[in-house]
Amino acid sequence: MATDAQPPPKRGATLTLEIEKFADKGMALARVDGFVILVREGVPGDRVKARIYKKKKRYAEAEIEEVLEPSALRTEPRCYYFSTCGGCKWQHVQYEAQLEAKRESVEGALQHQGGFSLDNVEVQPTIGAEEIYLYRNKMEFSFSAQRWLTPEEIATGRDFDTDFALGLHVPGNPFKVLDLKECHLQSEVSQRLVNGVRELAKAEGWEPWHIRKHEGFLRHLVIRQGTHTGDLMVNLVTNGHHPERMQTMAAYLQATFPEVTTFVNTINTGVAQTAFGEAVHTIFGPGVIYDTIGPYRFEIASNAFFQTNTRQAERLYAVARDMADLRPDDLVYDLYCGAGTISIFMADAVAHVVGVELVEEAVANARANAAHNGVENTTFVAGDLKELFTPSFIETHGPPDVLVVDPPRGGMHPDVVKQIATMRPERFVYVSCNPQTQARDLEMLSEVYSIEAVQPVDLFPHTQHIENVVSLRAIG
Repeated sequence: MATDAQPPPKRGATLTLEIEKFADKGMALARVDGFVILVREGVPGDRVKARIYKKKKRYAEAEIEEVLEPSALRTEPRCYYFSTCGGCKWQHVQYEAQLEAKRESVEGALQHQGGFSLDNVEVQPTIGAEEIYLYRNKMEFSFSAQRWLTPEEIATGRDFDTDFALGLHVPGNPFKVLDLKECHLQSEVSQRLVNGVRELAKAEGWEPWHIRKHEGFLRHLVIRQGTHTGDLMVNLVTNGHHPERMQTMAAYLQATFPEVTTFVNTINTGVAQTAFGEAVHTIFGPGVIYDTIGPYRFEIASNAFFQTNTRQAERLYAVARDMADLRPDDLVYDLYCGAGTISIFMADAVAHVVGVELVEEAVANARANAAHNGVENTTFVAGDLKELFTPSFIETHGPPDVLVVDPPRGGMHPDVVKQIATMRPERFVYVSCNPQTQARDLEMLSEVYSIEAVQPVDLFPHTQHIENVVSLRAIG
C-alpha cells in the first residue's frame, strides 16, 4: 500500500490491498491513502491484488484478481455457482466470522445511523443457526429465455443452450438468470425438483419468460416446505392458465416426486417480475402447507409471508417475547403483524394482542391461524398504519402496555414513529431485518425511549442479512 499521499486510484487500475473489515452489502473494505475501496469477496486479513471496476467521488469498487495472502477467516465455498449467483455472498467466510460481522453491522448502524453511544448497552453476540446449509423453507426460481453463462462455463468453450434457464438472478440484474443445477440453501429434494421441472418443461417445449419482450409461458418456480411437518408445495407461476399443461406437470410430480403434497398454479399476466399474480389454481392437494413455530401450527398459502428459516424464526420470536417482559394483564400491540406469527406466539402470556397489517390477505391468514390454534385473545386489523394508527385507534382498542413492531426493510413511516412517541407504551420491542432503518427510526425516539438490550439473530447464513431485536423502555 502507498505511504505517500497520492490521487485516488482510477478505474481499471490494479492495486495490492490489505482488507481491513467487512462493509455494507457483503463487500469488504480496504484503504489507499485513506481513500475507501470496497472489494467484492474480500475477507478481513486478506492481502489481495484487485482491479478497480467502479470509481465514485468518495470510494471505489474492486474485484479480486489474485489472493496473495489469504485471511485465516477464509474457507472453501461449497457451491459451484458462488461468485456468480446472487444467493450467497459469504460462503467463502467461516461461519463464526460471519456472525461477528453481523454483530458489528448492528453495532455500527446504532452508533453511526442512530447516534447511540451504547456505553451502557452491549450488542450481544449473534445467535447463530445450527444448520448453515439447506435451511430455507422457501425458494423462488426464475425462468428465462436468456440464460446467463458463468465465467467457468464460458471457459469450457462448449456450446450451451442459452434459450432456456431456470435458476437465480445474477446480483443486481433481473435480465441475467443462471441455469442452476445445484443450490445449497434449500433441501436436496428442492434441488431435484428444479432439475426435474426444467427437464419436463424443455421436453414439452414450454416457452420460458422473455423479460425484454414480455412473452413466454413459464415465469417462476416457487418451492415451499414445512420444516417440522414435511409438507411440500410446488407453485408454478405462468403467463396464463393452461389446464392441459398443468395436468401434465401434475402427473409428472406425482409419479416422480411423491414428497410433493400440493401443486398450485399462480397466474401472472403482468409485466412485473413477481411470483404473485391475479389468480391461484390448486391442481392437487389442499393448496396450502403447514408448519409449526413453538407449539403453534400455521397455515401457509402460496403467497403468504412466513419467515424463510423456521428454526431460527423460533429463536427470533423467543428473543422478542423475552425482551417484552410480558405480564398476564398486558395489552400488546403487534404492528406489521403479517400472518400473526408473533401475535399468536405471545398471546398465551398476556391478556390480549392487537395485530395490525397492511395486506388484507395476511390479516385473513392471521385470523385463520389464531382460530386453528384455539387462540381467542387476539384481534387483527387490516389497514395502512400511517393512516390507521391514530388516537382514535388507541381509544377503540385501549392504550398498550407493550408495543412490538416488525416492519419491512424500509422501516416505519415517520407518522407511525411520531404516534409511538406520543403514545409511549412502557415497553417497546423493535424487530427488524434492516439495522440501518431500525437505527434511523430509533434515533427519532431517542428522547422518549432508552435502549435496554440488543440481540442479533442470524436467519440467513452465508449472506450479509441479519434480523435484530432491540428492547426499549420509556424514559421517565
